[in-house]
Amino acid sequence: MKKLWWCGVGLLVASLAGMVPVHAAWPSDAPIEVVVGFAPGGTTDVMVRVLAPYIARQLGDNANLIIVNRPGASGEIGVAQVKRAKADGYTVGIVNLPGYFFVPMHRKASYSTKDLTLVARVVSDPTVMVARKDSKLTDMTQVMARLKASPSSLSAGHNGIGTNGHLAMARLEKAAQIHFNAIPYNGSAQQKTALAGNQLDIAFLAASEVPDPDNEATPVRLVAQFTKNKVARLNSVPTTYELGLPEEMTAERGFAAPNGVPPQILARLQSAIEAAMKNPDYIKAARNDAPFLSYLGGSDWDRQLEQDRKSYEEIARTLPKD
Repeated sequence: MKKLWWCGVGLLVASLAGMVPVHAAWPSDAPIEVVVGFAPGGTTDVMVRVLAPYIARQLGDNANLIIVNRPGASGEIGVAQVKRAKADGYTVGIVNLPGYFFVPMHRKASYSTKDLTLVARVVSDPTVMVARKDSKLTDMTQVMARLKASPSSLSAGHNGIGTNGHLAMARLEKAAQIHFNAIPYNGSAQQKTALAGNQLDIAFLAASEVPDPDNEATPVRLVAQFTKNKVARLNSVPTTYELGLPEEMTAERGFAAPNGVPPQILARLQSAIEAAMKNPDYIKAARNDAPFLSYLGGSDWDRQLEQDRKSYEEIARTLPKD
């Protein structure tokens, strides 16, 4: 009798165990939201819209990536949304560096960089100093000589505090002991318009934003690239290191997730991004981004940023607080 009772209990436990819901494999047919903290049509938005279908193919038939734009506050609104999202792999975001890293250093922000987990870098786009092609400023030596003789005599544009152009300018000023008349703009298109109209002497842009300098509306010259090693497409442009100014600055874009996403999901997403970036069809479709595709896994990307933290903090301390 006792044996029959224990058998019955065993069958009941087994039956109940079968009723416990099992989490569906990731990804299911639920959409994966990719939050972009900038407006549709911009550099970041275009990058992820081109890449997303290739990532979805790597993740399998159920995968469906949809882009959600949450522009505002230099990307902060989008980052905050990802921070608050459920850590289940169905919400990820795009972060833009150095802004993502710098904003919480400079002012009170709704997030810290410890609130998200970096998943993978996609693009590392070097900052370039740009002048009109017909400008008398043909090289960095002339720029520095002019500013040493007459500080603030050259106007230089950037896309706002904490952007790659702003930080490249700040690092250059410190290293060379010079000072620009710095003018912030609401985007690279405004900088290029001001440069073309002779309202600006120098623009600090990302290299992908001037893919064909001779065929801009007003032709431009790349005066220097803020890199240690020359980028293939910029082989004729001197690097800051070659000029005796060991300052490097890139505009980086990649994926991040809320803290707490299961490691197996992060690993699968990371692998899918890496494989998608190697797809020849994607490389062709990436167009302006193609020369600057630079995959880096999240943990390696995080370590790299930590190495730069001190220099960012030094710049942040010199700026007026918002």
